[in-house]
Amino acid sequence: MSASPAILAGDSPAIDEVGVKERVARFRTRSIKKESKIQALELILSMIDLTTLEGKDTEDKVRRLCQKATHLHDALPGLPKVAAICVYPSMVKTARSALEGSGVKTASVSTAFPSGQDDLKQRINQTKRAVRDGAEEIDMVISRGRFLAGDHDFVTEEIKAVKEACGNAHLKVILETGELHTLDNVRKASDLAIRAGTDFIKTSTGKVQPAATMEVTLVMLEAIRDHYYETGQRIGMKPAGGISKAKLAVQYLVMLRETLGIEWLTPDLFRFGASSLANDVLMQLVKQSTGVYQSSNYFSLD
Repeated sequence: MSASPAILAGDSPAIDEVGVKERVARFRTRSIKKESKIQALELILSMIDLTTLEGKDTEDKVRRLCQKATHLHDALPGLPKVAAICVYPSMVKTARSALEGSGVKTASVSTAFPSGQDDLKQRINQTKRAVRDGAEEIDMVISRGRFLAGDHDFVTEEIKAVKEACGNAHLKVILETGELHTLDNVRKASDLAIRAGTDFIKTSTGKVQPAATMEVTLVMLEAIRDHYYETGQRIGMKPAGGISKAKLAVQYLVMLRETLGIEWLTPDLFRFGASSLANDVLMQLVKQSTGVYQSSNYFSLD
Protein backbone atom coordinates (compact mmCIF):
# COMPACT_ATOMS: atom_id res chain seq x y z
CA MET A 1 0.00 0.00 0.00
CA SER A 2 1.46 3.37 -1.00
CA ALA A 3 1.44 6.41 1.26
CA SER A 4 -1.05 9.15 0.53
CA PRO A 5 0.82 12.11 -1.02
CA ALA A 6 -1.65 14.52 0.55
CA ILE A 7 -0.91 13.51 4.15
CA LEU A 8 2.67 13.62 5.41
CA ALA A 9 4.20 12.96 8.84
CA GLY A 10 4.38 16.72 9.40
CA ASP A 11 0.58 16.84 9.44
CA SER A 12 0.41 14.82 12.65
CA PRO A 13 -1.44 16.53 15.50
CA ALA A 14 0.45 17.94 18.46
CA ILE A 15 0.25 15.79 21.59
CA ASP A 16 -0.97 17.11 24.92
CA GLU A 17 1.41 15.26 27.23
CA VAL A 18 -0.45 16.29 30.38
CA GLY A 19 -3.71 15.02 28.90
CA VAL A 20 -2.10 11.72 27.90
CA LYS A 21 -0.79 11.19 31.44
CA GLU A 22 -4.20 11.98 32.92
CA ARG A 23 -5.97 9.47 30.66
CA VAL A 24 -3.40 6.78 31.42
CA ALA A 25 -3.83 7.40 35.15
CA ARG A 26 -7.55 6.73 34.77
CA PHE A 27 -6.90 3.48 32.89
CA ARG A 28 -4.71 2.32 35.78
CA THR A 29 -7.59 2.63 38.24
CA ARG A 30 -10.00 0.34 36.39
CA SER A 31 -10.98 -2.89 38.17
CA ILE A 32 -12.67 -5.94 36.70
CA LYS A 33 -14.58 -8.81 38.26
CA LYS A 34 -13.25 -12.36 38.59
CA GLU A 35 -14.99 -13.85 35.53
CA SER A 36 -13.95 -10.96 33.33
CA LYS A 37 -10.44 -11.13 34.76
CA ILE A 38 -10.09 -14.78 33.76
CA GLN A 39 -11.26 -13.94 30.25
CA ALA A 40 -8.77 -11.06 30.10
CA LEU A 41 -5.89 -13.24 31.28
CA GLU A 42 -6.66 -15.91 28.69
CA LEU A 43 -6.92 -13.25 26.00
CA ILE A 44 -3.52 -11.88 27.03
CA LEU A 45 -1.99 -15.34 26.62
CA SER A 46 -3.37 -15.57 23.09
CA MET A 47 -1.84 -12.17 22.26
CA ILE A 48 1.72 -12.87 23.38
CA ASP A 49 4.63 -12.99 20.96
CA LEU A 50 6.83 -15.22 23.13
CA THR A 51 10.28 -13.85 22.49
CA THR A 52 13.92 -14.82 22.78
CA LEU A 53 16.39 -12.35 21.32
CA GLU A 54 19.69 -12.98 23.08
CA GLY A 55 23.20 -13.50 21.82
CA LYS A 56 23.27 -16.81 23.71
CA ASP A 57 20.19 -18.22 21.92
CA THR A 58 20.62 -21.78 20.68
CA GLU A 59 18.48 -24.11 18.60
CA ASP A 60 17.68 -26.13 21.73
CA LYS A 61 16.51 -23.01 23.57
CA VAL A 62 14.26 -22.06 20.67
CA ARG A 63 12.79 -25.58 20.55
CA ARG A 64 12.05 -25.42 24.29
CA LEU A 65 10.35 -22.07 23.82
CA CYS A 66 8.24 -23.51 21.02
CA GLN A 67 7.25 -26.40 23.28
CA LYS A 68 6.22 -23.93 25.94
CA ALA A 69 4.22 -21.93 23.39
CA THR A 70 2.06 -24.91 22.57
CA HIS A 71 1.87 -26.39 26.12
CA LEU A 72 1.68 -23.41 28.44
CA HIS A 73 0.31 -25.29 31.46
CA ASP A 74 -1.02 -28.79 30.90
CA ALA A 75 -2.62 -28.79 34.35
CA LEU A 76 -5.00 -26.09 33.12
CA PRO A 77 -6.77 -27.60 30.11
CA GLY A 78 -8.30 -25.37 27.47
CA LEU A 79 -5.76 -22.56 27.67
CA PRO A 80 -5.09 -20.75 24.40
CA LYS A 81 -1.72 -20.93 22.71
CA VAL A 82 0.40 -17.83 22.35
CA ALA A 83 0.17 -15.93 19.08
CA ALA A 84 3.75 -16.32 17.88
CA ILE A 85 7.34 -17.12 18.68
CA CYS A 86 9.72 -14.25 17.85
CA VAL A 87 13.36 -15.07 17.16
CA TYR A 88 16.42 -13.88 15.27
CA PRO A 89 16.52 -14.69 11.53
CA SER A 90 19.11 -17.42 12.10
CA MET A 91 16.59 -19.31 14.26
CA VAL A 92 13.57 -19.07 11.95
CA LYS A 93 14.01 -22.51 10.39
CA THR A 94 14.28 -24.11 13.82
CA ALA A 95 11.18 -22.35 15.14
CA ARG A 96 9.10 -22.99 12.04
CA SER A 97 9.92 -26.70 12.15
CA ALA A 98 9.14 -26.97 15.87
CA LEU A 99 5.83 -25.12 15.47
CA GLU A 100 4.60 -26.97 12.40
CA GLY A 101 0.89 -27.73 12.65
CA SER A 102 0.49 -25.91 15.98
CA GLY A 103 -1.18 -22.74 14.75
CA VAL A 104 1.47 -20.64 16.49
CA LYS A 105 3.12 -18.25 14.03
CA THR A 106 6.82 -17.83 13.46
CA ALA A 107 7.98 -14.22 13.72
CA SER A 108 11.46 -12.85 13.08
CA VAL A 109 13.14 -9.57 13.85
CA SER A 110 14.91 -8.09 10.86
CA THR A 111 16.71 -5.10 9.33
CA ALA A 112 19.79 -5.26 11.56
CA PHE A 113 17.77 -5.47 14.77
CA PRO A 114 18.04 -3.73 17.21
CA SER A 115 20.10 -0.80 15.88
CA GLY A 116 18.97 -0.76 12.24
CA GLN A 117 22.48 0.41 11.41
CA ASP A 118 23.16 -1.40 8.17
CA ASP A 119 22.90 -0.80 4.47
CA LEU A 120 19.29 -0.92 3.27
CA LYS A 121 20.12 -3.56 0.69
CA GLN A 122 21.51 -5.84 3.40
CA ARG A 123 18.47 -5.25 5.58
CA ILE A 124 16.15 -6.14 2.73
CA ASN A 125 18.15 -9.28 2.00
CA GLN A 126 17.93 -10.28 5.66
CA THR A 127 14.16 -9.85 5.51
CA LYS A 128 13.87 -11.94 2.36
CA ARG A 129 15.97 -14.67 3.94
CA ALA A 130 13.78 -14.79 7.06
CA VAL A 131 10.63 -15.06 4.95
CA ARG A 132 12.21 -17.70 2.74
CA ASP A 133 13.11 -19.70 5.86
CA GLY A 134 9.51 -19.62 7.04
CA ALA A 135 8.85 -16.38 8.93
CA GLU A 136 5.18 -15.46 8.74
CA GLU A 137 5.72 -12.12 10.49
CA ILE A 138 8.60 -9.64 10.31
CA ASP A 139 9.44 -7.12 13.05
CA MET A 140 11.61 -4.41 11.47
CA VAL A 141 13.36 -1.44 13.05
CA ILE A 142 13.32 1.99 11.45
CA SER A 143 16.34 4.25 11.03
CA ARG A 144 15.75 6.43 14.07
CA GLY A 145 18.68 8.71 13.30
CA ARG A 146 17.27 9.52 9.88
CA PHE A 147 13.82 10.11 11.37
CA LEU A 148 15.14 12.45 14.07
CA ALA A 149 17.15 14.32 11.43
CA GLY A 150 13.89 15.00 9.61
CA ASP A 151 14.51 12.64 6.70
CA HIS A 152 11.01 11.22 6.78
CA ASP A 153 11.11 10.34 3.08
CA PHE A 154 14.00 7.93 3.72
CA VAL A 155 12.16 6.19 6.55
CA THR A 156 8.99 5.96 4.47
CA GLU A 157 10.85 4.40 1.57
CA GLU A 158 12.70 1.90 3.78
CA ILE A 159 9.40 0.71 5.27
CA LYS A 160 7.90 0.35 1.78
CA ALA A 161 10.95 -1.61 0.62
CA VAL A 162 10.85 -3.98 3.59
CA LYS A 163 7.09 -4.40 3.18
CA GLU A 164 7.65 -5.48 -0.40
CA ALA A 165 10.38 -7.88 0.71
CA CYS A 166 7.94 -9.44 3.20
CA GLY A 167 5.72 -10.81 0.44
CA ASN A 168 2.81 -12.47 2.22
CA ALA A 169 4.38 -12.11 5.67
CA HIS A 170 2.90 -9.46 7.97
CA LEU A 171 5.08 -6.48 8.80
CA LYS A 172 5.44 -4.92 12.27
CA VAL A 173 7.38 -1.64 12.30
CA ILE A 174 9.35 -0.99 15.51
CA LEU A 175 9.61 2.73 16.27
CA GLU A 176 11.99 2.33 19.25
CA THR A 177 10.05 4.98 21.09
CA GLY A 178 12.65 5.29 23.86
CA GLU A 179 14.93 6.97 21.31
CA LEU A 180 12.29 9.31 19.88
CA HIS A 181 12.36 11.57 22.97
CA THR A 182 8.88 13.13 22.70
CA LEU A 183 5.29 12.00 22.30
CA ASP A 184 5.01 14.34 19.31
CA ASN A 185 7.76 12.31 17.60
CA VAL A 186 6.02 9.07 18.55
CA ARG A 187 2.83 10.28 16.87
CA LYS A 188 4.70 11.44 13.75
CA ALA A 189 6.56 8.13 13.46
CA SER A 190 3.33 6.18 13.99
CA ASP A 191 1.55 8.10 11.24
CA LEU A 192 4.51 7.70 8.92
CA ALA A 193 4.73 3.92 9.43
CA ILE A 194 0.99 3.45 9.00
CA ARG A 195 0.89 5.46 5.78
CA ALA A 196 3.94 3.61 4.46
CA GLY A 197 1.97 0.37 4.58
CA THR A 198 2.79 -1.49 7.78
CA ASP A 199 0.40 -4.05 9.23
CA PHE A 200 1.37 -3.29 12.87
CA ILE A 201 3.20 -0.55 14.71
CA LYS A 202 5.37 -1.65 17.63
CA THR A 203 6.86 0.38 20.46
CA SER A 204 10.27 -1.07 21.11
CA THR A 205 13.00 -3.63 20.59
CA GLY A 206 13.20 -4.25 24.34
CA LYS A 207 16.90 -3.35 24.15
CA VAL A 208 16.46 0.37 24.90
CA GLN A 209 15.01 1.99 28.02
CA PRO A 210 12.38 3.22 28.39
CA ALA A 211 10.68 0.55 26.32
CA ALA A 212 6.88 0.24 26.18
CA THR A 213 4.93 2.63 28.37
CA MET A 214 1.19 3.15 28.56
CA GLU A 215 1.63 6.81 27.58
CA VAL A 216 3.52 5.95 24.40
CA THR A 217 1.11 3.13 23.60
CA LEU A 218 -1.91 5.42 24.00
CA VAL A 219 -0.44 7.90 21.50
CA MET A 220 0.14 5.05 19.04
CA LEU A 221 -3.38 3.69 19.56
CA GLU A 222 -4.78 7.14 18.83
CA ALA A 223 -2.80 7.23 15.57
CA ILE A 224 -4.35 3.88 14.64
CA ARG A 225 -7.80 5.15 15.60
CA ASP A 226 -7.49 8.30 13.50
CA HIS A 227 -6.24 6.29 10.51
CA TYR A 228 -9.22 3.97 10.86
CA TYR A 229 -11.64 6.90 10.94
CA GLU A 230 -9.96 8.31 7.84
CA THR A 231 -9.64 5.13 5.77
CA GLY A 232 -11.62 2.30 7.36
CA GLN A 233 -8.36 0.27 7.58
CA ARG A 234 -7.45 -1.49 10.84
CA ILE A 235 -3.77 -1.45 11.83
CA GLY A 236 -2.39 -3.62 14.61
CA MET A 237 -0.47 -2.56 17.72
CA LYS A 238 2.34 -4.28 19.64
CA PRO A 239 3.75 -2.86 22.87
CA ALA A 240 7.00 -4.63 23.71
CA GLY A 241 9.58 -4.41 26.45
CA GLY A 242 8.95 -4.11 30.17
CA ILE A 243 5.49 -5.69 30.25
CA SER A 244 6.09 -8.62 32.57
CA LYS A 245 3.12 -8.51 34.98
CA ALA A 246 -0.45 -9.64 34.30
CA LYS A 247 -1.92 -6.63 36.15
CA LEU A 248 -0.15 -4.22 33.80
CA ALA A 249 -1.17 -6.23 30.74
CA VAL A 250 -4.82 -6.07 31.84
CA GLN A 251 -4.50 -2.28 32.08
CA TYR A 252 -3.23 -2.24 28.50
CA LEU A 253 -6.32 -4.20 27.42
CA VAL A 254 -8.59 -1.71 29.19
CA MET A 255 -6.86 1.12 27.35
CA LEU A 256 -7.13 -0.75 24.06
CA ARG A 257 -10.83 -1.42 24.55
CA GLU A 258 -11.65 2.16 25.48
CA THR A 259 -9.52 3.69 22.70
CA LEU A 260 -10.15 1.38 19.73
CA GLY A 261 -13.10 -0.79 20.71
CA ILE A 262 -13.75 -4.51 20.93
CA GLU A 263 -12.74 -5.11 17.31
CA TRP A 264 -9.10 -4.77 18.34
CA LEU A 265 -9.39 -7.32 21.16
CA THR A 266 -7.86 -10.05 19.02
CA PRO A 267 -4.35 -11.38 18.36
CA ASP A 268 -4.87 -10.36 14.74
CA LEU A 269 -4.69 -6.71 15.82
CA PHE A 270 -2.94 -6.61 19.20
CA ARG A 271 0.16 -8.35 20.55
CA PHE A 272 2.39 -8.18 23.58
CA GLY A 273 6.09 -8.62 22.90
CA ALA A 274 7.27 -10.43 26.00
CA SER A 275 9.41 -13.19 27.48
CA SER A 276 8.27 -13.45 31.12
CA LEU A 277 4.69 -12.15 30.90
CA ALA A 278 3.28 -15.59 30.10
CA ASN A 279 4.51 -17.02 33.40
CA ASP A 280 2.91 -14.27 35.47
CA VAL A 281 -0.38 -14.66 33.60
CA LEU A 282 -0.27 -18.41 34.24
CA MET A 283 0.36 -17.83 37.95
CA GLN A 284 -2.66 -15.53 38.08
CA LEU A 285 -4.84 -18.10 36.30
CA VAL A 286 -3.77 -20.81 38.75
CA LYS A 287 -4.64 -18.45 41.59
CA GLN A 288 -8.10 -17.82 40.10
CA SER A 289 -8.61 -21.57 39.66
CA THR A 290 -7.26 -22.91 42.96
CA GLY A 291 -7.19 -19.93 45.30
CA VAL A 292 -3.42 -20.21 45.86
CA TYR A 293 -0.36 -19.13 43.95
CA GLN A 294 2.01 -21.70 42.55
CA SER A 295 5.68 -21.04 43.08
CA SER A 296 7.50 -19.60 40.08
CA ASN A 297 9.61 -22.77 40.24
CA TYR A 298 6.69 -24.57 38.57
CA PHE A 299 7.20 -22.57 35.40
CA SER A 300 10.03 -22.60 32.89
CA LEU A 301 12.32 -19.59 32.74
CA ASP A 302 12.13 -19.34 28.95
